[in-house]
Amino acid sequence: MESEQKPPKFSLECGLDECGIGSAIAEVYVASCILDPKKPIKGLADSKKLSPKRRKELSDQIRDCALDFCIATASLEEIERLNILYASHLAMIRAIAGLRIRPDLVLIDGNKIPKGLTIPTQAIVNGDATVPAISAASILAKVARDQAMMKYHQQYPQYGFDVHKGYLTPPHFAALNQYGPCPVHRKSYAPIRTLLLAATNRGQELLR
Repeated sequence: MESEQKPPKFSLECGLDECGIGSAIAEVYVASCILDPKKPIKGLADSKKLSPKRRKELSDQIRDCALDFCIATASLEEIERLNILYASHLAMIRAIAGLRIRPDLVLIDGNKIPKGLTIPTQAIVNGDATVPAISAASILAKVARDQAMMKYHQQYPQYGFDVHKGYLTPPHFAALNQYGPCPVHRKSYAPIRTLLLAATNRGQELLR
C-alpha cells in the first residue's frame, strides 16, 4: 500500500512585497523578510491599513526581530526604461539577492512572479493581509519609501509629496497643473506624459 504523499515542508519562508508601483514619482521599493518563529511580532497587517505611527513601530520591531530582511529599489531611470512592472520585478530580485540567509520559499503579494528568481516562489493575492512574512515586508517597504517621499517633499514642497506620497490624488493633480512635472515625476506615466505634451503644444503655439 502506497503511503500518502505529504507536501514539502519549508523551514524558511520569505515574504516579499513592493511599495510605490501606483505612485507617479521616483523609485519603487521592495522588501524581503524572513521572520523568526521564536520572536513573534503582534499586529502585523497590510501596511496600508496601519497608521504611520504604528507602521514605524512595527518596522523597527521587524528590523530587530527578523532573521533577515533586505530593502531594494528600482530607480526612476529603470522605471522609465523598462516600465513599472519589469522595474518592480527587478527590485524583487534584488531584495532576494540581498538576503544573507537563503530562504526555502518566497511568498509574494499579488498574482505575478518575476522571472529570474531561483528559489521556489508562490504568489498570494492579498498576501500582505493574510501572510505574516508578507505583511512584514509590506511594512518595511512602505516605511522606507515614505521616508524617501519626505526627502522629496523637502526638495519640491509645492507638490505635497509628504501627504499623498506621489499618488495622483486631486491635490497632486492640481499641483501638476499649476507647476508642471518636477524632475522626480515618472514622465512615462500617461497623466504626466499628457501634461508634458500639452506644455509642448502651448510652447509651439507661442512660437507661431
